[in-house]
Amino acid sequence: MIVTLRGTTSAAVNNRMVTLRQEQGVVSLGRVLTLVILARDEDSAERAITVANVASHEHPARVLVVLADAGDQPPGLDAEIRVGGHAGASEVVVLRPRGGAGLTPDTLVQPLLLPDAPIVAWWADEPAAAPSKDPIGTMAQRRITDSLRARAPRATLAALAASYAPGDSDLAWAGVTMWRSVLAAALDEPPFEPVTSAAVAGSATRPTIPLLAGWLAARLRVPVTIRPDGSDAISKVVLDRGPGPITLARAQGSDVAVLSRAGRPDQEVNLPRRAIENCLMEELRRLDPDVTYEQALKESLTVPVLEPDGSGAPARPDAP
Repeated sequence: MIVTLRGTTSAAVNNRMVTLRQEQGVVSLGRVLTLVILARDEDSAERAITVANVASHEHPARVLVVLADAGDQPPGLDAEIRVGGHAGASEVVVLRPRGGAGLTPDTLVQPLLLPDAPIVAWWADEPAAAPSKDPIGTMAQRRITDSLRARAPRATLAALAASYAPGDSDLAWAGVTMWRSVLAAALDEPPFEPVTSAAVAGSATRPTIPLLAGWLAARLRVPVTIRPDGSDAISKVVLDRGPGPITLARAQGSDVAVLSRAGRPDQEVNLPRRAIENCLMEELRRLDPDVTYEQALKESLTVPVLEPDGSGAPARPDAP
């Protein structure tokens, strides 16, 4: 069911939701959090709603979508309430401010927040310059960005590192969880020789590459480099050590990677690129500060990016 309200207020939207629950039997019991999605346009909003609806089956929430203010229209607020089949296991409210009504988005969402429930903010496209200082960000216990959707992903990572505050995270970080798991498991097997250096190959712009490299630098405390190779994602990680390197490589377009270790047969590992729905579900599982992400994010700025052929002076690590 979709209910559209024109020229309304947040308080009126909340009252209409109460009426819907009484008339249709729709309940908000079991909602574990309020997810506030900030989107710049209708396309971004619809994409984020689709993702949130899938994630809601693991994390039932009240989803509040705030679009960018339409400043060229008369002041006011239009809203849309989605429940039932249009909202997954959640209830969705889309707020469309205009004429300056969206300049203070915190006042728009305040009457619609679930009482005594944590607040998570998600920037569905271009993130705020400093998420923790954004009006919505200051209300949230968890702030999720999506640097992959930003116009300059690597420069966005640099800005997020400079403004980091406990509670910040990025969907690109959840995107490297499986790579981190496989590499950590490989290092837990004999021979237990120390890693002397590491390299991550892949896209020159995808933010998962510097985050994975930053994690390796933070955990192993060895020199790490990024080697662009023309692919559109992570393609290979090499951990150098005495008996021979550990190599985890995935061909372009494949969901299977090959783990190679000296003196042992190669092993195929299921390693597909993670869907954004799975990344969001992972991020919603914890509301405490992610210290490991903080370390990886800050270390990512120190990892040199070599020329595509692997030679020459490193590029600036914070370049877009």
